[in-house]
Amino acid sequence: MKASPNFVRPSGADWTPTEPGVKRRILTYNDQLMLVEVAFEKDAVGSLHRHPHIQATYVAEGSFEVTISGKSEILNKGQSFIVPSNEWHGCRALEVGILIDTFTPMRAEFLEE
Repeated sequence: MKASPNFVRPSGADWTPTEPGVKRRILTYNDQLMLVEVAFEKDAVGSLHRHPHIQATYVAEGSFEVTISGKSEILNKGQSFIVPSNEWHGCRALEVGILIDTFTPMRAEFLEE
């Protein structure tokens, strides 16, 4: 089983650039679940994509226009959304912000990058 330590300090996690103005770092994971912090510069875009994982996301900082299955809404700090398996989704940062993504099962490809 792949897994992070039970206790993880974010300062020990490396940031990985994903798209212009977007970077992520894996916080903790095991085979069933992964927690990822994603930082956005203002106007940065998380391109529309889909994956077999179920994703639940919490807006930790900032404001985002989030699109899921062709429907868009503006979400602010403290709000959240869920993306069913294989649904097209993406977002645009309306200001500098941070999303906390959870995935089930974990995103093994994130560990290989």
